[in-house]
Amino acid sequence: MVDPDRILVPTLGRPRANEALSYALETFPDAEITLLSVVTPLDAPLSEGGVLERDEERTAEARASAAAVLESVADSTAADRVRIETAEGRPGNVVPRYASEEGIDHVVMAGTGGGTDGFLRHFLGRGIAATVVERTAEPVTVLE
Repeated sequence: MVDPDRILVPTLGRPRANEALSYALETFPDAEITLLSVVTPLDAPLSEGGVLERDEERTAEARASAAAVLESVADSTAADRVRIETAEGRPGNVVPRYASEEGIDHVVMAGTGGGTDGFLRHFLGRGIAATVVERTAEPVTVLE
């Protein structure tokens, strides 16, 4: 298997985005990495944090959150190969579409894991990671 050239790491507002970015940086040391912060639309059943803010403010906050993930994980050398993008939509739709349209070779993301998230996912339906895996043509690595 040839190492991928372009990696997508969706943050999805999850605290485990640091782990996913670290994994991508270490596992694929020569790849260009896009850190994608997905902003869930306000009309979605659950928006991140339940905070109702204007779209511009929410997008700026998503970009700042992704920048904080990058700063906490990467030294300046590694940070040079990471770019930050934002997109609005439902993550299960946005991530596969972005990967396809932007020529991404591989997706690395944190799953919900166990604990409360796993309990809620069991009762509320499929997790985002499962949806992304199902809908993405490119290989997806999910860190549980």
